[in-house]
Amino acid sequence: MLQVLDPSAIRRWSRLAAETLGKAREEIDALNVFPVPDGDTGTNLYLTMLSAAEALDGLPGDADAATTWRTLAQGAMIGARGNSGVIVSQALRGLAEVLKGAEGCGADLGRGLVRAAELAREAVSRPVEGTVLSVLTSVAAAVGDLRGDLVSVARKAAEEARSALRRTPDQLDVLARSGVVDAGGAGLAIILESLAAVITDSYTGRVDIPVPVHPAGPGAARPEPEEGPGHPGYEVMYLLDADAAAVGVLRGELDALGDSLVIVGGEDLWNVHVHVDDAGAAIEAALRLGRPHRIKVTYLAGPGRTHPVARGRGVVAVAAGPALAAVFEESGAVVVRREPGSSPPLAAVLAAIREAGSEVVVLPNDGGAREVAAAAAEIAREEGLVVSVLPTRASVQGLSALAVHDPLRRFDDDVVAMTEAAAHTRHGHVWVADREVMTSAGLTARGDVLGVIDGDAAVIGTDLAGTALEVVRRMVSSSSELVTVLEGANAPPGLARAVQDHLGATRPDVEVVLYEGGQGGYPLLIGVE
Repeated sequence: MLQVLDPSAIRRWSRLAAETLGKAREEIDALNVFPVPDGDTGTNLYLTMLSAAEALDGLPGDADAATTWRTLAQGAMIGARGNSGVIVSQALRGLAEVLKGAEGCGADLGRGLVRAAELAREAVSRPVEGTVLSVLTSVAAAVGDLRGDLVSVARKAAEEARSALRRTPDQLDVLARSGVVDAGGAGLAIILESLAAVITDSYTGRVDIPVPVHPAGPGAARPEPEEGPGHPGYEVMYLLDADAAAVGVLRGELDALGDSLVIVGGEDLWNVHVHVDDAGAAIEAALRLGRPHRIKVTYLAGPGRTHPVARGRGVVAVAAGPALAAVFEESGAVVVRREPGSSPPLAAVLAAIREAGSEVVVLPNDGGAREVAAAAAEIAREEGLVVSVLPTRASVQGLSALAVHDPLRRFDDDVVAMTEAAAHTRHGHVWVADREVMTSAGLTARGDVLGVIDGDAAVIGTDLAGTALEVVRRMVSSSSELVTVLEGANAPPGLARAVQDHLGATRPDVEVVLYEGGQGGYPLLIGVE
């Protein structure tokens, strides 16, 4: 039996908890009726603890307690799934806060569980009793003042978790009507029982999960949980890079949009979970306040909820400027317009995907637009659409991809062909500096002409035509076959034609295509295939 909870024991606990939750996953899923009866709480808790255990597996064997606890909490937070998984990850963070700088004795574990309950409750926008929060609170009250050894505190925590779990139907009516205990609380009980097993060296393969029983008696049909007509239709989760002040604003905005809001984390990395009707609005709020990533949208199916699914194959292209939009439209794409220097509205991208068909390729054509496109694609996939977002960073890459699009091919084959076409297209542009800028090519003064190739500054010149010709000279190689030139709205007359004439004289074997792109900001956009 252990006297202190050392790094080796923490590793064994995380792995045992994950393995035990994996065995009990389906039984816990069957208990899941709150906050929505989507039957995935056991799976979500298993994946959350598995993420924590795998994070610890990446540490060196001699990692100290502080590093081990910090890695456990971070691994759980990054991999947290679902409402209960996010709450449990915050509870682990509370334990880590106390135990990373403590000896790891019984009193330390008691204080850690108190902090775990506090942080978990603070993370939930509208706490509900009869849930994993109630089980945590009961455990904290039972062990917070204990001054016994580690074994007695661990055993008391596990016993109280099981007792508090049995009381959850008395606290939450939907559990009582359905004849079940809280699914999240059941998972937490397993996690604390696994901790006690490691500390007492009393492992068991048996998992005791209360069987759902209708209140009318054994064998009675289990009633369907009641679901109000206004229940949100989507679960939205994402990691968010943002400071604490921005997260405070986000909490207010998301709380107004839906329910089951839980935000956990710290040190400018957060895990956000919410149930909403407008998944796009929940993601756009994050885009305004920070950088969301690993976005996951799940459709919370319910009575009478269906999504119309369009038919056919289509392409969605993001374009800056009406003339460039017309070029994509003429090539058969559904176009989403954006202002130069900004990203398109998520709602507009989602609407375009729905319009395009049941199998859709999205061409963001800009680094900033790609995150918005990926978020819209997540929502569309939950509605039954097949969507692939290509990594096009420039309009010329999007045009190259669209040129090889073939709706008669298998969708996956079409995506591969379009991706390869975009990847084989070098992209460049010229830009007149409106301020002093330090670039990888040197200091650019106001009025200088900057030539950019594949996202990197390559040429600093004094006139547009000379700089454009130098950019083209550097981009075109012996294997180049096609040069595409998009002339901007403010380009001087004849600029694109000068590029065409130059290539006609120096590389007559290369085909040159000119478009009136009409884009603002960049007099020329250049693509080379």
